[in-house]
Amino acid sequence: MPVQTPIRVLHFVTGGFAGGATQVAIKLVSAALQTETVEPLLVLRRKRHTDPARIAELRAQGIPVEVVSGMFHWLTIWALLRVCRRFRPDILVAHGFPEHILGRHAGRIARVRHLVQVEHNSRERYTPWRRWQSRWLDRHTARIVGCGEGVRRRLLEMGAPPDRTITINNGINLVPFAGADAHPFEQRAAQILMVSRFARQKDHLTLIRAMALLRERGLRPPLLLAGGGKKGHRRRAEQLTAELGLQDQVQFLGLVRDVPQRLMSSRVAVLSTHYEGMPLALVEGMAAGCAVVGSAVPGVQEVLRDGVNGRLVAHQDPRSLADALEGLLRDPVLAARLARQARRDALDSYSLERMNRDYEELFCSLMQGQPAPGAGEGQPPS
Repeated sequence: MPVQTPIRVLHFVTGGFAGGATQVAIKLVSAALQTETVEPLLVLRRKRHTDPARIAELRAQGIPVEVVSGMFHWLTIWALLRVCRRFRPDILVAHGFPEHILGRHAGRIARVRHLVQVEHNSRERYTPWRRWQSRWLDRHTARIVGCGEGVRRRLLEMGAPPDRTITINNGINLVPFAGADAHPFEQRAAQILMVSRFARQKDHLTLIRAMALLRERGLRPPLLLAGGGKKGHRRRAEQLTAELGLQDQVQFLGLVRDVPQRLMSSRVAVLSTHYEGMPLALVEGMAAGCAVVGSAVPGVQEVLRDGVNGRLVAHQDPRSLADALEGLLRDPVLAARLARQARRDALDSYSLERMNRDYEELFCSLMQGQPAPGAGEGQPPS
């Protein structure tokens, strides 16, 4: 049965632009505007650091966006309910925590035909009350989407219904990395780059300690740390760098606008982290043709295959990380082989086009009344 189009889809997400959930929602809305299948609307929950200039920039790009109050949860639900009654979506997609709880509450009250939850991380601060709400709302939710296979598994551990919980991998824009093959691995700088905001989730300190171990082994590669984030977390990283005497090796770049170029000029990309959803920064390193190293935590260990397309290292273990980095630095032939496979995997499995297509197919299947696929479907290839 053909789907009556356009399908009206409302994407609700935090207005804190630093998070990956917001960027994914923006990309989905932007892609939908290029088709006749979906009529999208982006709704942001206002945060203290929601930048009005960013909202104006989105509107200038033609992205339909509204902002609702984030002051109190009940006020957010009420404001989103009003938007639903005005826009009348066929599908409401609630991204991230706690927005997926607030969004589904509003969508249920507004009697939106299909509710979709998208979880973007493998670890969130669920209180017992919020976990109960989430499971209760599952009864009214058509699909629960993990942005990576590790997230889907975590959702199932928390009690999400297996018959409606699926994986749709987040994707990246591969266009900026199209020229990666023009940067031969052996001609790249033997430097290490980590692109990540400074936050409790990320583990810059273990990487800095690993650099000190490398120095003891006679290796002094430059380490470039790119990203903004919390000043307190960056300050602790700077203090540890000074304590270990690594100021001549470790560079704190702050926010940079040329991440693809920096990755394509580096041999090694690292994501030292405590947990992830879908580690897009790591996937970008793969697409750039870097030899990639990641912590063996949910979200990362579903993307990296140790010794095949990168190196997985024990969580919060400087020695394990130093061992992996030493192996790549001393054996550029091995590093280049891993980098080639990593790039192939990024191109095959983590494109923005694939993510957009998978969501569009999900929306069409909901409108056609198709049953959910098996819980194992939608997983990345092994």
